[in-house]
Amino acid sequence: MATVDRSILVTRDNAKRMMWAALIVLCVIGGAAALRRMVALAYPAKNGASQLVDLDALFVAKASLTLAHIVPALALIVLIPFQFSRRFRTLHLRAHRWIGRVTMALGLIVGVSGLALLKDPVGGVAEVTAILFFDALFLVSLVKAYLHARRREIALHREWVIRAMSVAVGVATVRPIMGAFFATAGMTGMTPREFFGIAFWIGFMLTYVAGELWIRYTRRFGHHETA
Repeated sequence: MATVDRSILVTRDNAKRMMWAALIVLCVIGGAAALRRMVALAYPAKNGASQLVDLDALFVAKASLTLAHIVPALALIVLIPFQFSRRFRTLHLRAHRWIGRVTMALGLIVGVSGLALLKDPVGGVAEVTAILFFDALFLVSLVKAYLHARRREIALHREWVIRAMSVAVGVATVRPIMGAFFATAGMTGMTPREFFGIAFWIGFMLTYVAGELWIRYTRRFGHHETA
């Protein structure tokens, strides 16, 4: 029995390390994407791949709204690993709680500003439906996480935070998917207006499903697990 228990513990620890590594990678990608967009807004490209130049021009045309979305999004991405670190929470519980409040506030700003960017979307109807669906899921998850925290229902709070943040880091999964579409555009003939929506649906769905699977997996060991 002890051997079986040890095997389960090893499997659980390996799964935690994999999920933690995935979270860090996604946060790095998301942060890099936000920084790249800021640079592109400040110094719009004149030359280069025509699709990328045209895409940057669309965001330059709504630069204020874009900044209102990506600046708090960058701050959110930076804070997410601290919020999910059990070690940090144990050593700095008060800071953890304050980061949680800031994360909630940033999340609301990101969610609302994301809706404002729906005007003239690159990917048309497919992008709009993806953003509306996952933005609503993100905002609902944030509100439910907050309400459960207020009621000291920590297990449920944890699960709704995971749901919200799995949507938040979905934008990082969207980026390499878009990169694959850009790289194969010469063969497929697809333009950003044709593949943006597809990339959004695939990217956000992947991280959301991963979050749900992690919630269900860790329920087997109690509700004290981190990311």
